[in-house]
This record gives sequence, structure tokens and C-alpha cells, in this order.
Amino acid sequence: MTTTEDVKRSILASFAAAQRNDSPYPHFIVNNVVPDEMVAPLRELPFPAPDLGGVSGTREVHNKSRNYFDAGNRTDHEVCDLLAQALQDPEVVSAVENTFGTELEGTFLRIEYGQDTDGFWLEPHTDIGVKAFTMLLYLSDEEGHEKLGTSIYSDAETHVGETPFAPNLAMIFIPSNDTWHGFETRPIKGIRKSIIINYVTQDWRAREQLAFPETTVTPAV
Repeated sequence: MTTTEDVKRSILASFAAAQRNDSPYPHFIVNNVVPDEMVAPLRELPFPAPDLGGVSGTREVHNKSRNYFDAGNRTDHEVCDLLAQALQDPEVVSAVENTFGTELEGTFLRIEYGQDTDGFWLEPHTDIGVKAFTMLLYLSDEEGHEKLGTSIYSDAETHVGETPFAPNLAMIFIPSNDTWHGFETRPIKGIRKSIIINYVTQDWRAREQLAFPETTVTPAV
């Protein structure tokens, strides 16, 4: 049976082996983020995919149908709690700070379950503001999904390519005014599934989305 310690060890090992890319801005590719036996349960979580209704461009336009590893889902789904507990752990918080160059003291953990269907796209954006860390953990492995990586831009209008996309691989960056990313329109067969992991500041208003809404993270001493 997978434990929080197992998940921690896997995350820490993936961070230690992170591949850094400096173009067009610093970002990292990490592999084998969670234990192998967790990937299928995460991919098979019974959350309904949003109905795009012909509207896309931002995730906010579908706020009512978004899903989070919040207090309720952590109670209902053990795999949600395992990931949240590991990412809340002080040792993992310290590894994030030391490996990727950010400060997380006093931030909150927010984990969103992304499910994207054909017609989905995201306009270029930077995540700057209340997000102190972004990790996009990919899950799905349907036909053609290896071509569905996050789109990277050198500025708001210049698309330079995509990240790799494979189950249990993640792209990480520290939001700044040049961390332009999005999703260029491409055919999506089935559902493109990913987990969007952020540490967010005290200014985050939607506390009901947080994994631990009453508890900020603290790095290990």
C-alpha cells in the first residue's frame, strides 16, 4: 500500500533529477513524480470533465465545473489525500524552494484536476501574482497525447514550442513576468488529463479550493 512517505520519496527524487531549461525562461522537466502505482488511480478519478460549450481560452470560464483536491475530495479519495499530504510536507516544501528558487513560507497548497477535451485552448499567460510555484503534472496516455504538451511562448504573441507530455512527467516554473505558457489548439482524442499544482499567497480568495485551507506550508528547518 502506498504511503505518504512513499509519495514524498518519489517527489524528492524527481526534483533531485530535474532537467533545467533556460529558454525562453527557466523551466524544469521532472519525471516519475509519484510512485508508478499512483498514476492510474489519479488518472481514473471520477470527476466529470467540463462541457466546453464551444467556449475556451481560460480555465476561469468554466469555474463551476472545475475540480480540486480540496478538503472534501481529500476525504473521499485516498489518492488525493496522499498527494496533498506529501506536497504539504516541510521536507518537500524545502526541496521546492532549494531546487527551483522560490520562497513558500506562509503560502497555501492548491491542486486542480485538469480535464481538457477537443476544442480546448488556453491563451498565453504568465501565472504571475498570487502563485509562487507552478507544476503541471501530466497523466493521460491516450492516442496522440504525447503531442499535447503545454505550449511555451517567448512573449504574449510568440509561440516557441511545447513541453513533452507523458504520464507522470511534469513541467515546473516559478511564475514571473516572462513565464508565458498556454495551450495551442490541437485535436484532443478523449480527455487530456493533468494535475495543476500551485503554492499560492495569502491573497488567494477562493479558500475552498485549497487542500488545507486553514494551514499554510512551512519549510523544514
